[in-house]
Amino acid sequence: MIKLSMFQWVGLAIFFLGVFVIVPMMIVSTGRTDLFFTLTSVGLLAIASAGVWLTFYIGRINIGQGAFALLGAYVSAILVTKAGMSFWLSLPLAGLFAAFVAVLIGLPILRLRGVYFAMITLVLTQVFTLTALALPITNGAKGITSIPLPGAVSIFGLTLIPDFATLENPRQAFYFTTAILMVLTYAALYRIVNSRLGHLCRSMQQNEELASSIGVNISYIRILIFAISSFFGGIGGAMFGSIAQSVYPSSFQVADSVNFMLNCFLGGLGYVFGPMLGTLVLYFGWDLLFELGKYQMLVYSSLLIILMLFLPNGLLSLRMRKSGGQK
Repeated sequence: MIKLSMFQWVGLAIFFLGVFVIVPMMIVSTGRTDLFFTLTSVGLLAIASAGVWLTFYIGRINIGQGAFALLGAYVSAILVTKAGMSFWLSLPLAGLFAAFVAVLIGLPILRLRGVYFAMITLVLTQVFTLTALALPITNGAKGITSIPLPGAVSIFGLTLIPDFATLENPRQAFYFTTAILMVLTYAALYRIVNSRLGHLCRSMQQNEELASSIGVNISYIRILIFAISSFFGGIGGAMFGSIAQSVYPSSFQVADSVNFMLNCFLGGLGYVFGPMLGTLVLYFGWDLLFELGKYQMLVYSSLLIILMLFLPNGLLSLRMRKSGGQK
C-alpha cells in the first residue's frame, strides 16, 4: 500500500476542492459556461498524454497517441449509433479495443530498437486516418454525426447518472465526468509507477540488457505498457466524440500526437503529474499567444526551445531545484 505524506494529502485536498468545487462555482458565477468545454478539453488531453508519458517511462517515444484517440472515438460512436449501446458501456470498450489493437501492433514493433518504434508510431495516426476514410462502417470523409448525448444510468430505480440530454447545461456534466476520469487515470498511473511493475519499468529505462539478464521479460512489459497507454488514448478519444457528438477522420491528426508528446516534455518526464501540468500550460499558453497574430508560432516555438534548454526535466523540476535537488 502506498503511503502519502501530510504534504501530499493536503495537496490532494486542495486539488479536489479546486477542481470539483471552486472552479465550477467561479464559472457559474461569471456566466462563462463555455469554460466548462475548455477545461473538459484540457482534461481529456491530459488523459491521453498520461498514456504517452507511460511509454516514455519504459524508454520508448510514442508519437502515435492520436491514432488510438481516433480509434476510441470511432469505436464508441459506432457502438452508440449503429448498435444502440449505452455510451457508458461503449467508453471502456473503446479503451479496451484500442489496447487490443496496440497489442497487435506492439507484438512485432516493440521488439525493435527505440528509434524504429518512434518512427513507426509517427505514421500510425495517418494510417488510422486513411483507414477511417476507406471503411464503409466509418462513413468515410462524412464521418459519424448526430451522436446522442450520454443517457441515464440507474440501479434499482436510483439514478446514478442523469440523462445528459435533459440537463440545462450538459457541458458542466461533461466537465465533472472528465474530471473524475482524469483523477482515476492519474491515480492508476501513480499506482503503476509505485508498484512492482513500475520498478521493472525503471530498470528497463536505465538498462534493458541488464534488466533482461536478471530475468525481466522486457518484451512482455513493453507490450503491456503500450496497451495501457493506448487504453488511455481510446478513453480520451471516446469522450471527445461524445462531447462533439461527431467524429471525422481528421478529428485527430499527427499534430495532436506530437502535442501529446510535448505535454509530457513540458511538464516533466520524471514526474507522474507532469503530463497534466504540461497540458494545462501548453493549451492556455497557445491561446494567450493568439494575440501575436502571424508571430504566434515563432514565439511559441522559441519559448518551447528555451524551456527545453533551461528546464530539460520539465516545469515540475523547479520544485526539485527549490528543495535542494530532492523530489
